[in-house]
Amino acid sequence: MQEHKEILSIALVQADLHWEDVTANLASFEEKLAALPEAVDVIVLPEMFNTGFTMNTALAEPMNLTTTRWMKQIAKQQNALVVGSFAVNDGGRFFNRLLCVRPDGTYSQSDKRHLFRMGEEHSHYTAGNARLTIEWRGWKFCPLVCYDLRFPVWSRNLQSDPYDILFFVANWPARRAHAWSTLLQARAIENQCYVMGVNRVGTDGNGLEYRGDSVALDYLGEPIAMLTNQETEKIVHISKAELATYREKFPALSDADDFEIRC
Repeated sequence: MQEHKEILSIALVQADLHWEDVTANLASFEEKLAALPEAVDVIVLPEMFNTGFTMNTALAEPMNLTTTRWMKQIAKQQNALVVGSFAVNDGGRFFNRLLCVRPDGTYSQSDKRHLFRMGEEHSHYTAGNARLTIEWRGWKFCPLVCYDLRFPVWSRNLQSDPYDILFFVANWPARRAHAWSTLLQARAIENQCYVMGVNRVGTDGNGLEYRGDSVALDYLGEPIAMLTNQETEKIVHISKAELATYREKFPALSDADDFEIRC
């Protein structure tokens, strides 16, 4: 039976990424995670954490090879759920696929729904058509990828499939940092949930600059933790009881509009 945690501990891992170098990135993350000062329940990595945000689909891996196996290894070693996305070759089609990997090696997956056309992502990858919610240690999560943040309908906290936490893994450029911070706050407020946004830092192979601004927000959109423009790991602790109390006192989601998404 899965353990239920009243207080959940989450590690936000904000890193510079080695451009299109899977081996270097996995080694770097392994070193960072080995140095975490305490055990955690969830580890959140950036979007395309093994390569950077690349359109080079030659780097896309079949499932259950290098990066998937690495995530399984880390999940087992850390006894934590590991969340992150990477480029996947699935039967000749390419996806920006997010995995949530458990310590026992099982995983849930979700493909990025909204592909960033200004970066030609839609010309190289196939969009996902199903939103994922999963349960882990008594909490419900909805994990999404970068550009998905701009589309509130896709991330809406539905009465039919409610969640406690939204995760956004990203490679969100510094030139649009204001939108990143503002939209993360909006998603927390409108969905009455915790929001964890994990972005990268540094400069990629296309010359795009990233300043991080990874953040943990509470259900009011107030910051629990805000990361600066450098490589860092931050552990946050969040309360299930505090979330439940707030929702009971201010049940705005009960008045939300019903709708159906057709993919």
